[in-house]
Amino acid sequence: MKVVNLKQAILQAWKERWSDYQWAINMKKFFPKGATWDILNLADALLEQAMIGPSPNPLILSYLKYAISSQFDDFSRDLCVQALLDIMDMFCDRLSCHGKAEECIGLCRALLSALHWLLRCTAASAERLREGLEAGTPAAGEKQLAMCLQRLEKTLSSTKNRALLHIAKLEEASSWTAIEHSLLKLGEILANLSNPQLRSQAEQCGTLIRSIPTMLSVHAEQMHKTGFPTVHAVILLEGTMNLTGETQSLVEQLTMVKRMQHIPTPLFVLEIWKAC
Repeated sequence: MKVVNLKQAILQAWKERWSDYQWAINMKKFFPKGATWDILNLADALLEQAMIGPSPNPLILSYLKYAISSQFDDFSRDLCVQALLDIMDMFCDRLSCHGKAEECIGLCRALLSALHWLLRCTAASAERLREGLEAGTPAAGEKQLAMCLQRLEKTLSSTKNRALLHIAKLEEASSWTAIEHSLLKLGEILANLSNPQLRSQAEQCGTLIRSIPTMLSVHAEQMHKTGFPTVHAVILLEGTMNLTGETQSLVEQLTMVKRMQHIPTPLFVLEIWKAC
């Protein structure tokens, strides 16, 4: 069967009376890899089709219920968690924003969700390590905790990723509040651990996360700093004392300053722009 769109797939499932697990399997076959249900608005489409008629369609509602109940949100399965961490390792330093504006905003939100999950996973691993230390089996959570901290550090060490997270923070204030709560919880758990290396690594990651809201203010302070004050002085004097004169003399003076101070052209243009 060739499926044209999501609505057609849902109608086909209703006509052929697919079971909920058959629906899940076929949906993965029909749509290309990389298409996410959020982009396709799966929940909205299912509700829209289920509410057509005098009463809700129980079969289509069962598809929605199956999709919700099949979301596994736990950290007790080591192999599943490690597989997800490996996936994060593949993309966390390869993100780019070459696309439409809504796609870029979606990327920022997805990265924020991934960071929240990673913080929760780190906290769960630290809790397991603490319980393992009390029971005499510290290896139970130490490996997974080290993997989580490694992914956290790799994700947050990129200035570009932190900038994307800053955008997501502005878009999703409630999600950022959840990030802060998870960070506090992680700090409370790690404070009771005796491994200084893991604790230090977690503190560095926490510092990077807490620095995200101040990224723009730090950049603004740097913009006001004068790297080459001579350029500013020349423009100030010329603008004050020679308002109606020719600009050629100013150009020659600035060119001489650029050559004598070995100012790179991009910074030179930036300094002129700031001085004006």
